[in-house]
Amino acid sequence: MKKIVVTLMLGCLISFQLTSCSDDDSGKKGGSDDDIIAEDNFIRAADISFLPEIEQEGTVTFKNREGIGENPLVTLKNAGCNTIRIRLWNNPATPHSGMAEVKILSQRVKAAGMKVWLTVHYSDTWADPGNQEKPQEWEGLDFESLKNAAKQYTVQVLNEIEPDIIQIGNETNSGFIYPEGNLVNNEAGYLELVNTISEIIRVEAPATKIMLHYAGIGNSADWFFNKVANVDYDYIGLSYYPIWHGKDLTALKNKMESLSQAHNKQIVIAETAYPFTLQWNDWTNNIYGQEDQLVPGYPATPEGQKAFLLKIREITASVSKGAGFAYWAPEWIAYRGNEATNGSTFENCAFWDFDNKALPVLEAYKKDL
Repeated sequence: MKKIVVTLMLGCLISFQLTSCSDDDSGKKGGSDDDIIAEDNFIRAADISFLPEIEQEGTVTFKNREGIGENPLVTLKNAGCNTIRIRLWNNPATPHSGMAEVKILSQRVKAAGMKVWLTVHYSDTWADPGNQEKPQEWEGLDFESLKNAAKQYTVQVLNEIEPDIIQIGNETNSGFIYPEGNLVNNEAGYLELVNTISEIIRVEAPATKIMLHYAGIGNSADWFFNKVANVDYDYIGLSYYPIWHGKDLTALKNKMESLSQAHNKQIVIAETAYPFTLQWNDWTNNIYGQEDQLVPGYPATPEGQKAFLLKIREITASVSKGAGFAYWAPEWIAYRGNEATNGSTFENCAFWDFDNKALPVLEAYKKDL
């Protein structure tokens, strides 16, 4: 009996000590507010889909802000990037952006402590407003078989890569998987395809967020998101490049606010970019190269590039349902030598300068500004 009593007393003493330790010095139960780690839900992303190809070339070394060689994933993570966006093609002509390469890159991203945002093009090559070619292996299928192929492919993607965010198509302004999924010519077909994919994502990966992606901020963006009003998805994704979508940043903010409110969805800038110079570092013609392509007040300088991305972040954060931003191809430096004519069209918009040293724009990724 004495042994039992002693044991009970010791148990109570230990319990009292554990309970006492859970109180902070101010006497608040459960610790101070400072002890609570808030989840980092504001997306600060970079699309680095070219990285495996650049690394395979083996001709460049990325450097951090101090000029020391460093893996770009580490540099981005240290800067505050919390999500990596990666494109996926079904059966590309080369291994780049195919399942095996994307799976390995996704694993590296997760190991570095960042989330994976997967852009599934549902094509063997680039899908964008002007190109939505269905995978070759799906050619000739009747519509029910096509839906099933898209469904089974999506299941494979979810099982092999387990993305945190999955984008159903890329810049699907007029649909995807042409001609059956052409929203302009076959609205019913497009909606059946996108709903089939959305439904299987909810079944197979209920924690994965779904994004629908539109390029631009004009009135046709309202048309598109009205058409998908009954699709089950989480994020509105917009591409915004001043060179194509206008230089009015107020219009960008207003469009983001109106779309997110009209459809009760979180909204992100899924793609954007801006030059740090109008010069070039290889002989592949660059997309940005003229003063009249720039937003007034944001020069093509390292500080101008940084200011532009900070403004994009500020706009997104100020929208009531703004959820973050992604920068497209910051790693796409001139990687095939400065004589190459098949290198990068974007090296002057990268996050690394022509000496491959990280630029000030990375400061826009800090968790707390």
